[in-house]
Amino acid sequence: MLHFTGGKWLIAAAVAFICSMSGAAVAEDKKDKPDGPEANGPEAGEPRVFESAGAITLRGKKIRYEVRAGEAFLRDKTDAAVASMFSVAYTKSGEKDPTKRPVAFVFNGGPGSASLWLHMGAFGPKRVDVSSDAADREDRPEDDGAPPFAIIDNPASLLDVTDLVFIDPIGTGYSRVFGEEDPKNYYGVEEDAKSVGRFIRLWLTENKRWNSPKYLAGESYGTTRAAALVRELTSGYMDVAFNGVILVSAILDFQTARFAPGNDTPHVAFFPSMAAVGWYHAKVDRSAWEGDFDRFISEARSFAVRELAPALLMGTALPQDEYDRIAARISAFTGLTENYVKRARLRINNMRFMKELLRSDGLVIGRFDGRYTGKDSDDTGTMFEGDPSGYGMDAAYTAAVNDYFTRNLGIDIVRDYRVLEGKRWNWTMEDHGGWPAYVNVAPWLGKGMRQNREMRVFLGAGWYDLATPFFGAEMAMQKNGIVADRVVTRYYDAGHMMYLREPSLMKLGKDLRKFIEER
Repeated sequence: MLHFTGGKWLIAAAVAFICSMSGAAVAEDKKDKPDGPEANGPEAGEPRVFESAGAITLRGKKIRYEVRAGEAFLRDKTDAAVASMFSVAYTKSGEKDPTKRPVAFVFNGGPGSASLWLHMGAFGPKRVDVSSDAADREDRPEDDGAPPFAIIDNPASLLDVTDLVFIDPIGTGYSRVFGEEDPKNYYGVEEDAKSVGRFIRLWLTENKRWNSPKYLAGESYGTTRAAALVRELTSGYMDVAFNGVILVSAILDFQTARFAPGNDTPHVAFFPSMAAVGWYHAKVDRSAWEGDFDRFISEARSFAVRELAPALLMGTALPQDEYDRIAARISAFTGLTENYVKRARLRINNMRFMKELLRSDGLVIGRFDGRYTGKDSDDTGTMFEGDPSGYGMDAAYTAAVNDYFTRNLGIDIVRDYRVLEGKRWNWTMEDHGGWPAYVNVAPWLGKGMRQNREMRVFLGAGWYDLATPFFGAEMAMQKNGIVADRVVTRYYDAGHMMYLREPSLMKLGKDLRKFIEER
């Protein structure tokens, strides 16, 4: 059992983006262990805390807030410090009654991502102003280029309706293990939820906020973490009851996102997203749907379930005339050629789609956001050299969070702020009973809703997300015991990080304010 210690601080450091659907894991060894005297476990010193204050005008009202960024030590049974978790917290100044002021615990995903994406992109009081694509910002190119990047007030920040605690799980941001502590104790579905859950309980105690309305907010794998935290924090008599769970670009059932021989579910889950991207790039004959995108997407969903899924299940038993008909329909919805679809045996994974759709134009498209395009060194191959929607904004976020932390918040920790690193993750869960299985945390979310009649769920999804497809999230939410009438679903004309596109950012902020205020 681990124990958290540290003065009275508030957490944060931005939620998350990025689900590591690519599956490329990076070995975690001594690089996860800090150098110098800070690595000496019980001799690590005291947790460091950095305090500051600020103000922002939201919806015509000036909000003054306090900021506490700092470390929390995790200790073993001998009281030795074995790890340190970093967070940044924003609390509204002058609030007296904790029952009137909600608090939201925010994190990103990966697994292995720090919380800078939601922090500096969506919910925090400051955001980095980075172009979402050339079509929206003709005065700026798709790629984010080089510094300086503008750090501006965030008009979509949620600080007018809730306090915000941005959490960097162990192995991300400034959070790390000490001495001989094994990172494997934190790198797993259940291990991660256990440490983050303990941290949340401690924060509530130290800040006297147990009776405040409470929310969990995660992006990408952060939505997996949120569902796991529902189970971790609502089981037993140390129950932390949540008013709501916010899922941004959700991945709950990994069977919907793991392309593997014998698993046809992702081909169904990704199909509507591929169709949306084909529509966006005008590779689809829009006139066949009279230019009605909503009708087009509705029919893409229907085709995926009613026609594509049965065809894939039949495999080689599918009659040739039906095979040809399905291939033609896939082509019409996505913009891929019938010949390519047939050569792929009706099964096109997301990576191949990203390379193939605009191949004749000499372009590849983004995984996190299919609106983004880039150029590879040549036009052959089955996958891109790099994700245009990744290198189109990552430098801006990395520069912004480091600049903001050091110059605005006065954080003088001198070690790398780990933005996103692959982790050797333990995907096994007790619910598997020891048998191999895809991770599916949606039943935990469903159980939490059934045992808490006031817990609501917000699901936000981008049409052009080819990492965590919106239809995969819908499929998970339509079963697994989820209480449908307490789920609020909203869609955005953008990708995985819908907040990159300013109109979508503003819509997301408006939608979430309403979700929180209607508790």
